Amino acid sequence: MSSAGTAAARPYLAPVPRLWWLRRRSYLLFMLRELSCVFVAWFVVFVLMLVVAVGDGPGAYRDFLDWSARPWVIALNVIAAAFVLLHAVTWLNLAPKAMVIRLGGRAVPPVAVLAAHYALWAACSAIAAWVVLR
Repeated sequence: MSSAGTAAARPYLAPVPRLWWLRRRSYLLFMLRELSCVFVAWFVVFVLMLVVAVGDGPGAYRDFLDWSARPWVIALNVIAAAFVLLHAVTWLNLAPKAMVIRLGGRAVPPVAVLAAHYALWAACSAIAAWVVLR
């Protein structure tokens, strides 16, 4: 069989533009959420660096604070915070779809599941703020 016969047997695949995900808000949010994992990883690395610096003593901690005060590190952390917030919000918004809770044989309304997740997030944030700021 010739190569022309093989090529004719393949289905046509329309070219997909590189920025296809910019066409719809839902696609854009999906792609941004996927990108957010890079910034979540950055925060993990940043906190681990902080823990190591604290463990190495006051000099290493001071050096870490000096490095953290550089404008590019601050800018990276601000961008990362925005992406982590997007990650958290989109994750919490998926909760009612991912878990169906039944009480007394009836499903709990999705809005109640969502509200409970946001309330728990607010409580955890308040406790963390209290520990850090006291």
